[in-house]
Amino acid sequence: MEDADVVGLQAYADELRETFMRMQREASDLNAKAQAIRVTEKSGDGLVSATVSVRGELIRLDLDPRLYRRPNARGLADSITDTIRRATAKALEELVELFEPVVPPEQLRAHLEGDLEAVLDQFSGPLPGERRRR
Repeated sequence: MEDADVVGLQAYADELRETFMRMQREASDLNAKAQAIRVTEKSGDGLVSATVSVRGELIRLDLDPRLYRRPNARGLADSITDTIRRATAKALEELVELFEPVVPPEQLRAHLEGDLEAVLDQFSGPLPGERRRR
């Protein structure tokens, strides 16, 4: 191994250690903030309002009484589903932003979305300072 490779790997190890130490220091505060994330979204017509937690759990659902003037069960179900989906997506983005100082956003998104291929790709790339083998 060349000196430049050793220096690059040492710098990477130092960066990982600092990131880990910072995560330990900030973990309980970040966890409390993450658990407190609540997002409320309204449907396009404003008749449905849904509040979700960071895990997408439905906390509150409000239906405007004007819905009963034009009964449409399928339309209402679709509106509720879409509103909850958008609220959940926003809650996850808030979580990604919250953890951005300690976890790269693309890495956290891959984990949250269950994208195993993207997670594994992050580990298979070259380390900083490492040269690609030909």
